[in-house]
Amino acid sequence: MLKIQTFKGVLNQLLTDSDQSTFLLAVSGGADSMTLLYLFQKTGLQFEVAHVNYKLRGEESDLDQKLVENFCLKNGIKFHLYQVSENDRKPENSIQNWARDLRYQFFRDTQKSEKLEYLVTAHHLNDQLETFLINLSKASGIKGLTGIPANENGILRPLLNVSKEEIYNFARENNIAFREDASNKKNDYLRNFIRNEIAPKLFETNSHFLQNFGKSLTYLNQTKQFVDQQISELETKFVTKNDSGFLIQKEKLSQQTDFVKFEILRKFGFENEKEIAKIFIADNGKTFHSKAYRLTVQRNELVLIENSKLKNQSDTVSIELIINERNEIILNDFFGEEDYIPQNEIWKFDASNLRFPLKLRRRQTDDLFFPIGMIGKKKISKFFKDEKIPILARQNIWLLCDGKNNVLGVIPFRQDRRFSADEKTENILKVKL
Repeated sequence: MLKIQTFKGVLNQLLTDSDQSTFLLAVSGGADSMTLLYLFQKTGLQFEVAHVNYKLRGEESDLDQKLVENFCLKNGIKFHLYQVSENDRKPENSIQNWARDLRYQFFRDTQKSEKLEYLVTAHHLNDQLETFLINLSKASGIKGLTGIPANENGILRPLLNVSKEEIYNFARENNIAFREDASNKKNDYLRNFIRNEIAPKLFETNSHFLQNFGKSLTYLNQTKQFVDQQISELETKFVTKNDSGFLIQKEKLSQQTDFVKFEILRKFGFENEKEIAKIFIADNGKTFHSKAYRLTVQRNELVLIENSKLKNQSDTVSIELIINERNEIILNDFFGEEDYIPQNEIWKFDASNLRFPLKLRRRQTDDLFFPIGMIGKKKISKFFKDEKIPILARQNIWLLCDGKNNVLGVIPFRQDRRFSADEKTENILKVKL
């Protein structure tokens, strides 16, 4: 049964310092969020309230806003309102996703401006059941079946173990005003269909169905924690971290079950089972992409580099080189000891064929050059592959380029023959590697 003291106990389980913390409550005006607001008001915690008026139900939406706003005004609670306008460009389809993205952006912006640590929502046990059934239909695995987390990414959900019926009873007993959203009775969306048609039939099979479901969810979460611990122990055996990303020992991971492969690669954004299977039979040099990482198959390793670091490398500001009075460029003068190791080698160029200033930069897409000692031209990426330069090492190699972005050489491996000096060259520029 929902009580103020039991609610406070749940908060203390979620946060050890709830009395010193600050909160933003997401309040729509429905029974669950108005009950959440009442409970926070009675516990004396430091909180403010946020409400979004989507203008989707005309006067009904305005009455929702008025209820929440009046409660806050009466009780001296700071109220934050976002009213949707034409500028928000409501889509024809996927209104639920649009609305969710919009409100969470508003909540995060409000938290930031008001310096509020936690966002609190009124998700309850019935929401858990609906989420479980939706994820079950999508074959989402154990992660999806464990439901909505009570404390994740700064979002607290202290009513997750409370049923909708308990919330209604508590609201009636404490004269808490709330409003019903008539659109929830329509079966336009899968969640509404489950709520209105599927869940009631499940409740008919067992008077304790929802409570038993809550216990089962607890067991599933405990199972997930155990599995996560086992996966983490396996990770330490064949996943290593470096400055650019991660290296996975391909052979060792390939010997694991499909479940283990999925759970480890899922952490890097690879969640498609068919794509994961392709990774282990792909040719050397083949790349795969997730939202966060680029995965490259390199012989016995899977090389994972963060996309943000790839972008930073391609956007690296070039280093403009200065020629000394002896018509030389000494590369070591432009680096710290940790960034460049002198090679005791000199490249000679025909200065009359160069466009100045010369510069150093990282490799860019479609870079190519005409390497000395080879016939024709070659892409830098192909040169790296032929020279068997490790993929992670490639990210740190400098290219010597002229003012027109022509590649004059791959440092310290090979000079471009188009601009090299010969016995007839009168104006020689020396580059000391």
